[in-house]
Amino acid sequence: MMKKIHVGFLLSYDYEKLKKSIPPVYKAADHIFIAIDKDLRTWSGETFKVDDSFFNWLENFDIDNKITLYRDDFYDPNLKAIENDNRERHMLSLKMGIGNWLIQIDSDEYFLDFEKFVKDLKKYDRFLKKPKENNIQIALYSLNLYKYTDGGVLYVKKPTKAVVATNYPNYKVARVTRKRIIYTKNLLLHESIARDEEELLFKFDNWGHNTDMKDKKGFIEKWRTTNKSNYKEREDFFYIEPEKWKYLEFCEGENIYELKKNLDINKIIPSSIYIVAKNLGQYFKHLFK
Repeated sequence: MMKKIHVGFLLSYDYEKLKKSIPPVYKAADHIFIAIDKDLRTWSGETFKVDDSFFNWLENFDIDNKITLYRDDFYDPNLKAIENDNRERHMLSLKMGIGNWLIQIDSDEYFLDFEKFVKDLKKYDRFLKKPKENNIQIALYSLNLYKYTDGGVLYVKKPTKAVVATNYPNYKVARVTRKRIIYTKNLLLHESIARDEEELLFKFDNWGHNTDMKDKKGFIEKWRTTNKSNYKEREDFFYIEPEKWKYLEFCEGENIYELKKNLDINKIIPSSIYIVAKNLGQYFKHLFK
């Protein structure tokens, strides 16, 4: 039976973060698929290890038997990292089944209210009838966390668009199909580069954007020295085009659960009027395509 809520995750070197990203979506998901390379390789071909305790946690957590581990060959040495990224996401979505809502969430992304997102998503079930002919993307907003420091976290002041769901997975760049976007009034927290330095450096060498950074050394130095005392004196924090993350804000809370309590979501997420305007713009932009 189609029209199910199918959620996919990619298991890689930061697999421990799945312990925080899977629980918020578990109840409202009909099924969860976790893609893992059969030889434990990243998109750049580096190998990683997964402690057996993680699989024990997964088995104990999955009380409703909703989770499927999907092992396959996700690394092609003839492709760039971003191309392997696209390839794995496409293979995962085919496994999840076209005709269902195909939601892909990265291991370092944490929904604040997945049940509401699912409710919003089901308003568009009509697009599941002929998904290839009516290809759409469903977006929400992502609050990008920059760095844990001084009893809290520095985060990017302006949230960014995050496309997380589609009815047809013809991905062009990561989760993006470049088809019509429908925006929803939902938010997730993206831990992004809010990691310890060793983990951050490994991520930069192995993720889909590994060749896009022009000044990795300079970025790391700025990231290392930015803290609660000086962040207001600095700007331009994005790792590829710095001006895309213009300013930072600070919130108390030493983990995701404390941040969820302390963040004022209504001041962060765009207004309903703004989202309606964005959706009208997308409708007319793709009307005759």
